[in-house]
Amino acid sequence: MGKRRKVILPPELPPETPDEEFEISDEDVEFFSENRSFTNFLASFDKKKIDKHVTRVADKSGDEIERLYERRNRNNAPLDSRENDLQVDPVDALPIKTLDGKLQYRTTKNVRSEEGNVSTDLTGEEDGEKQGTNLIRLTKAERNKKLKKEKKEAKELKEDEDIAPNSPKEKLRSEVLKEVEEEISAEESFGAKKIKLAEIGMALLEGPEANIRSLKELLDFCKDRDPQVVKLGLMSMLAVFKDIIPSYRIRELTDKELAMPVSEAVRKTRYYEYTLLRSYKSYLQKLIELQKEAIFKLVAVRCMCTLLEAAPHFNLSEKLLAGTVRNISSSDDVIRKLCCEAIKSLFKNEGKHGGEGTVRAVRLIAQLVKKHNCQLHPDSLEVFLSLRFDEDLGKHENKAEEKNKFTKNKKGKQEPMKHLPPSEKKKSKQELIAKTRGEVYADYKAVSFAPDSEKRQRMQSDTLSAVFETYFRILKHAVDASDPRFMSETSGFHAQPLLAPCLEGLGKFSHLIDLDFMADLMSCLNQLSGFSSGTHLQSKTFNVKNSDSNRSYNGLTVSERLQCCIVAFKIMKSNLDALNVDLQDFFMQLYILLLEYRPSRDRGEVLAEALKTMLWDGRQHDMQRAAAFIKRLATFSLSFGSSEAMAALATLKQLLQKNTKCRSLLENDAGGGSISGLVVKYQPEATDPYLSGALASVLWELSLLSKHYNPSVSQLASNILSMTNLKPTQNIVNPSLIALNPIQAFWESTVQKELLKPMNAKVPPSLKRKRKREQDTEYYVLDPQKLRNIDSEVIGEEEVKLRFEEHFKVLRDISENERFQGELNRTLASISLYDEFKREKLEKERSVALKSGKKKAKVLVKHSSSS
Repeated sequence: MGKRRKVILPPELPPETPDEEFEISDEDVEFFSENRSFTNFLASFDKKKIDKHVTRVADKSGDEIERLYERRNRNNAPLDSRENDLQVDPVDALPIKTLDGKLQYRTTKNVRSEEGNVSTDLTGEEDGEKQGTNLIRLTKAERNKKLKKEKKEAKELKEDEDIAPNSPKEKLRSEVLKEVEEEISAEESFGAKKIKLAEIGMALLEGPEANIRSLKELLDFCKDRDPQVVKLGLMSMLAVFKDIIPSYRIRELTDKELAMPVSEAVRKTRYYEYTLLRSYKSYLQKLIELQKEAIFKLVAVRCMCTLLEAAPHFNLSEKLLAGTVRNISSSDDVIRKLCCEAIKSLFKNEGKHGGEGTVRAVRLIAQLVKKHNCQLHPDSLEVFLSLRFDEDLGKHENKAEEKNKFTKNKKGKQEPMKHLPPSEKKKSKQELIAKTRGEVYADYKAVSFAPDSEKRQRMQSDTLSAVFETYFRILKHAVDASDPRFMSETSGFHAQPLLAPCLEGLGKFSHLIDLDFMADLMSCLNQLSGFSSGTHLQSKTFNVKNSDSNRSYNGLTVSERLQCCIVAFKIMKSNLDALNVDLQDFFMQLYILLLEYRPSRDRGEVLAEALKTMLWDGRQHDMQRAAAFIKRLATFSLSFGSSEAMAALATLKQLLQKNTKCRSLLENDAGGGSISGLVVKYQPEATDPYLSGALASVLWELSLLSKHYNPSVSQLASNILSMTNLKPTQNIVNPSLIALNPIQAFWESTVQKELLKPMNAKVPPSLKRKRKREQDTEYYVLDPQKLRNIDSEVIGEEEVKLRFEEHFKVLRDISENERFQGELNRTLASISLYDEFKREKLEKERSVALKSGKKKAKVLVKHSSSS
């Protein structure tokens, strides 16, 4: 059998490298473009033949070539023998030529597997051909054994791979370890960033001009992925800007100023201001972006509000103000409170911005109210109450000018100055003086921080216009929404959240309203208070009240309607000479609202203010109207708590002092007072005080109020009852309560009620349930027809006597209990005083005995020492 010719396979191709990784310099390209003859030999290569010999073997088919490659791979595998070396294919390695001319090929050590068996099978061919002299051929049994072992190992490995992903313990362990590693690395990174922030901030505070470039590093922290790092970065930049922002606006330089040569100090100052302004602008843009995200909104709004309070004069304050006003009606209480406090601080500290910020803020709020159709939180409009207006602005200059126009004669009387025609010399001198004064005044205005009076007056006028425009818009919206003609039976009225602060603001700034708007304003207030309803609405009134006890037929609460009456009276008082308006409609509304008031629903301070403004401060009233209010206030005091009762009794006392004829109501005649008006019988359900017939009744409520549990109420009621005498009694627990107005009496009683509450007292469950039932109790408006039916019912005389006997029996029991309680307190006080006396006496005797014992001991010591 002849010797077979050995086939030499081509070497393996190197891994492909993408063209993007090759870097060819411009010098190489230039060199080869100049010397093209160096690359001419490449054009003579036969590419097809080269590809045929490199990629394929000559004179061999595809299957034979693949078999040859597999055999070469098996030959390169390690053998089991450590002593024998594996010869590398001559094609894969270059030989070494020895001195005697022989070629020596490189060899490699065999690698033993874990089982100690040969890991290379060199007998892949069925003909059993040997490759090399040092290769070991396996027998058939060994090959079968090895094949079974490999299949078994492959099967076990596959089972392990299938089970491993479903193993919960291994998976949980790996996940926990991974999370712990991530948390440790995150904590370390967070700590390092905190230290870095502190270092940069301290460096900027110590030397802002030298470290102004560090602002960019702080701004980079605000772009971190960790939200905590972003918040720390924002607060750090806030602290830095609060400290380094100058007290002036940085003006942008013109091209001419930039082209001019300047000194080194000026150049450094310009660079510092430019870097500061650029970083400040980037910081504000970042705040505006972050306030749209829920996680950063609170921090961003806090930074904006703090900057607005600290530096309202600095550049880009318009963006700060716009961002603050945008969140002034936020549903978040903390954010809304921050924005409102910032706006109030802006209004109160006009010296920082010269009043321009006030005008801008008021206009932005007015636009916000218009945009949201008056449906904002009341706090957004209450900030207007912090505005301050100088009423004497410009008056001093006008007085000075008028004073210069007059001079005093010999008798001391003022007379207009006589202007004689000046000579040419005097005329030129006067012109020179006027010109010099004008220049000095212009220079003074240029360097003065405070704006001149004309500018301030113009800004104040703009602010007032925006404020009253907002107030009148809210009033018009409330009037349109409260018109019952547009109310359907299924849908009620829309709430007016801004009406209460609007009315409060109108009451505060009523003296600044232009007279041209007074008539329309009074008409709106009359309509909102509820009186200007037609007779065709009366049938609908009680149905609406029964469905919603908190709102009247025009959709307003009792407090809001009372505020309308208060504003009308304040406007009338401020413009008494210019207005001629009948306020009888508002008196009728107050008379009605006293019955609709509920302490758990309405605001007691508003009622107290209405009583003070309309009744306590007013001039002397008509006798019938005063008597009607006195009777209704007495009934009101008997029905509600001590705070409302004190306000009502203070007003009642003032009315009785001003209208002495109404003191006949204090008489206890069987048929009522000694004076009766047109109405013979008292009508408690009447809506008109002139038709109530109050002069025909008596103030029997005061006798019950004199037994009130609150000592202030009881003593004040007793003092009112004694007004029938010429000298009313002054025996009051707190004599200062006599001179209090209704507002002061209301708050004094409220504070006293809070002080009387037990500290840390546990409320029993039964009392809790009772209070809950009282809170859940709904109030209903009584039908006048039912009241008339009650009055028409005939009650027997025996039943009346029985009820009075029971009532006065209870009163006698109460007085007896009070007397016994007083005696018990005095007895206990005497016993405690006697015990204290005995204790002090015993202590004194002990101290005397102790002193005498010490003296005897000293005498004995002296005798013993002398002996």
